[in-house]
Amino acid sequence: MFIINLTYKAELEKVDFFLKDHIEFLYKQYALGNFLTSGRKVPRTGGINLANTKSKSELEKIINEDPFKKNELADYELIEFVPSMACEQLSFLIQN
Repeated sequence: MFIINLTYKAELEKVDFFLKDHIEFLYKQYALGNFLTSGRKVPRTGGINLANTKSKSELEKIINEDPFKKNELADYELIEFVPSMACEQLSFLIQN
């Protein structure tokens, strides 16, 4: 599992121009089961996603499809972790 820490490196006006395309990308990844949650940082300097991919290389390929990445609007930090505890709704994430 991965935390994606996305940090904007462009003006919000340019980010907003590609926001619809980015949201479509997110919907696709949710439908494929790759993303579990996502949202904006406060203040709005980027976003955080929780990804459920098998490998970092698989996640990097997915991120390369993101319009924010394609248009060089954000930097991406990938943090891998192994969940050891979760609420009941997310208990399926725990690997035995």
